[in-house]
Amino acid sequence: MPYSHTTHSVSERVRNGMRIITFAIMGVFLLSCGQQTSEQAQPNTLTPDEKAEGWQLLFDGESFDGWTGLGRDAVPTQYWTVQGGHLNKMESDKVPTAADGQPLIGGDLMTVNTYENFELQFDWKISPGGNSGVKYNVSEELSTSHDPQYAALGYEYQVLDDAEHPDAEDPTHRAGGLYDLIAPNENKDLNPAGEYNHSRIVFDGTHGEHWLNGEKILEYDINSPEFKQIFAESKYADIEGFREKKNGHIVLQDHIDAVWYRNIKIRVLE
Repeated sequence: MPYSHTTHSVSERVRNGMRIITFAIMGVFLLSCGQQTSEQAQPNTLTPDEKAEGWQLLFDGESFDGWTGLGRDAVPTQYWTVQGGHLNKMESDKVPTAADGQPLIGGDLMTVNTYENFELQFDWKISPGGNSGVKYNVSEELSTSHDPQYAALGYEYQVLDDAEHPDAEDPTHRAGGLYDLIAPNENKDLNPAGEYNHSRIVFDGTHGEHWLNGEKILEYDINSPEFKQIFAESKYADIEGFREKKNGHIVLQDHIDAVWYRNIKIRVLE
């Protein structure tokens, strides 16, 4: 019996030691995972996987590198600023606007480079009652040939406070919609004003998709009979050259209200 008791005690100590070692290894593993998750969550950066997949940052979190003003030689810094890792459209004082609320003299922010087939991701938050948008398939020449001179003409991913902005009365003008063309579907889950939303645009050939917070909320084909009919009934119908696919710019809209962007990244599709 004394021998058996001693053997049991030694075995118990060995098992306790193994448990301590196991917990220590798990702790190191979880700490490592936590550090990795933290690194992946850093705004305005690319993970190794994203780099391998061909993603490129359009905003470095610190400067306007890669951006300019539409119809201008430089960024209109009276409208835009970079603060705390955000690209911020500052709220404008009362200025003359068109019937749709677009400033008559504004400052849309445009990528220097152009993109034809791509996947775009970005985070955005809007001020209470705010209105803005991300435009793509934008020709600077076409845009500046129409009034307002500094406002982009292109397909628009609507950025809006649905709860307080009157534009939300039109389903095609609500957040995530293809502005004035297609309303978002029932999968839409919008965070309120002041909170960030994550958006994704796919534009490949004639096919387009809008995503919001992980859900696809609309898709379209610009050459389909259905889309042509929708376009013919929209505010863009009489703008020659608007609908056609282009090697175009990405544009952040100046629509007076304050809006913030970060994590703007693009992947060119072959």
